[in-house]
Amino acid sequence: MKKYPLYQIDAFAEKPFSGNPAAVVIMDEWPEKQTMQNIAMENNLSETAFLVKTGEIYHVRYFTPTVEVDLCGHATLASGFVLFNFYGEKNNTIIFRTTSKGDLFISCMEDRIILDFPTDHFKAVQIPEFTLAALKIDPSEIYWGLNDLMLVYENEDQIREMKPNFEIMAKIPSRGIMVTAPGEKVDFVSRFFAPQSGILEDPVTGSAHTTLIPYWAERLGKTKMVARQLSKRGGTIYCELAGERVKIGGKAIHYLTGEIVI
Repeated sequence: MKKYPLYQIDAFAEKPFSGNPAAVVIMDEWPEKQTMQNIAMENNLSETAFLVKTGEIYHVRYFTPTVEVDLCGHATLASGFVLFNFYGEKNNTIIFRTTSKGDLFISCMEDRIILDFPTDHFKAVQIPEFTLAALKIDPSEIYWGLNDLMLVYENEDQIREMKPNFEIMAKIPSRGIMVTAPGEKVDFVSRFFAPQSGILEDPVTGSAHTTLIPYWAERLGKTKMVARQLSKRGGTIYCELAGERVKIGGKAIHYLTGEIVI
């Protein structure tokens, strides 16, 4: 029998029951991949992050209820929150090592956790008509990043009122689809849909901002911005473009501490 500590954190949240809930599991060594997938399925949250520390570096892997993914922003923010608040992490910057995205850097600034991620590289594309049919509203611009599609719209109302056809969307060959537009009270807004990864709509998607931040920084002519993800739970993201890196900041709320027994 093995026992693992489990934390559930609302990431990018400024009050309880908002932002994006993520599970964080701290381990001494890696179990079988299927064990981690089963735990993520049992948690039934959009992401579960698993951490194993070697020296001063935390190795991290991310799982949705159905698949392992390369990168997850809100689960990284939740993990940083756990390490700073429950494990007495004294380093100003924590290094997370991923399997395919290189090193991530996590710091704590007052009441925010700051993620330092590599930027995504994206290009303008044309996509099949069935993809547009899934969104029901034609975008003004379409871009393809490393893993996701980004569709740009004219105004916040279009993003807020969008009702995608998830059956069609699930057939699109990407990790997910982000839709974005200028914000009314913030610099830009977005939503993120990922039925391909087992999540119809992700409440707040930190990793999507590796694409959103460089796009909006160039369009708005500024490197520091505030964004809002317009899911039902909602979340605020503090954004900065720093060369080939982006800084993604947010607050977090501790919801649950428990123990997994296998």
